[in-house]
Amino acid sequence: MNEDTFNMSMRKFLKQVGVTSQQAIEKQVRESGAASGSLKVKAVLTIEGHDFEHVVEGKIDLD
Repeated sequence: MNEDTFNMSMRKFLKQVGVTSQQAIEKQVRESGAASGSLKVKAVLTIEGHDFEHVVEGKIDLD
């Protein structure tokens, strides 16, 4: 494994996940009309062909 190639590819993937996830959450908040409170969120990461699952749960405050 080439560490530099792996790290660059990993960073590119994580940037895409972050940007597209933020856009999707913002769109959902706008479309739902949510203006206050908080959102319980969960992200699930899997690797196709591997027995792997990573779950991140959190809360996003709206006000």
